[in-house]
Amino acid sequence: MSTIKINNVSEMAATLIPSEIIRLNNEINQKKKLGKRIYNLTIGDFDPRFFPIPKELENEIINAYQEGHTNYPPAHGVAELRNTLSAFLESNLNLKYNSEEILISGGSRPLIYALFRTLLDPGDSVIYALPSWNNNHYCHLTSAKKIEIETSALKNFMPTAADLVNYIPEASLLALCSPQNPTGTVFEKKVLSEICKLVLEENNRRKGIKKPLYIMYDQMYWQLCFGETKHHHPLEVCPELKQYVIYIDGLSKAYAGTGVRVGWSFGPAEVIAKMRAILSHVGAWAPKAEQIATSRFLNDVNAVNKYMNFIKPEIENRLISLYNGILSLKLKSYPIDAIPPQAAIYLTARFPWVNKKTKEGKLLKNQHDVTSYLLDDCEIAIVPFYAFGASADSDWYRISVGTLDKNDISTILSNIKKGIDNFE
Repeated sequence: MSTIKINNVSEMAATLIPSEIIRLNNEINQKKKLGKRIYNLTIGDFDPRFFPIPKELENEIINAYQEGHTNYPPAHGVAELRNTLSAFLESNLNLKYNSEEILISGGSRPLIYALFRTLLDPGDSVIYALPSWNNNHYCHLTSAKKIEIETSALKNFMPTAADLVNYIPEASLLALCSPQNPTGTVFEKKVLSEICKLVLEENNRRKGIKKPLYIMYDQMYWQLCFGETKHHHPLEVCPELKQYVIYIDGLSKAYAGTGVRVGWSFGPAEVIAKMRAILSHVGAWAPKAEQIATSRFLNDVNAVNKYMNFIKPEIENRLISLYNGILSLKLKSYPIDAIPPQAAIYLTARFPWVNKKTKEGKLLKNQHDVTSYLLDDCEIAIVPFYAFGASADSDWYRISVGTLDKNDISTILSNIKKGIDNFE
């Protein structure tokens, strides 16, 4: 007699894939409880000991609470902040959006969810490049169809028009991210321009026939570009796309305010209005005091510039130090590699150690074994690209430096060297 398995929860909830990063961190915490020293470079967060939020922002948060701003904020965000952002975007990115085209939320995640819900019907297709941060989960939550394009180190893990062209006609949303999480790489202007031209041409074909193809442009790290790296965005290279682009941005990364929870989205007024309606039912508002404080801080140009002059060199120094250390090992014929850092808080590094055998006789049979070896023997925790949807045999990893003590860099590099030296 056959039995039918019945879920106690929805199919969506029952089949939701847990976060690989959370799984890794649970394993790390267990090892720490046993007294193991682990250098945890997995999470895209900041250690406040090294990266406190701007003092001016902190003071304005305190002031806003003391002024009694503890009630509900407006559903689309306080007018003061939306007006500030309108001016900030025009001044810094030459983007012209009025306050009704800007939506505030408790970080970027609710905005991305609301955008997926607003634009997609079940079965609609979403294109995104792999490795990718969380697009697979948002597709699952909204019953969208995934069109995943795996990228390569040869293109700095950024998609091109040639990668996308065959899938554009069937898609409802193109999810782009630059600077990219997890890779810390950015779109070249020409590459982004060619992609935007594809979208514009597709929408010209669709007029009056089917709903448009929209671009979600996640630029959370745009203020953290280093050296000669420049940030480019869709309306810079193709202003005609304005009615089809929704930007995702916020306070979390450039100002180390991951726990402050102030994010913003801007785009076509009719799309933003529907996103606002969805979030009003979810209640995913940023706290009112934090919104007011963010507005006051962003209006203080000297305070913003002072913080940028602090945080960017601190992040870049960590990325460059790790990169130079890895490059030094590579030049000595050690099996390791890295992409020169461009932006964000991430270094992309390669550990091609599958089929390596240790002097104790342990064989690293697959990339999962490599990840475990890095954790157990090298005492460093980093995130494999397969956790971001890349193929299981990808030997590339994300190294996050927001929680990295500069004094630990030499030890981390030494541990990697010792790990390689222990191969037969």
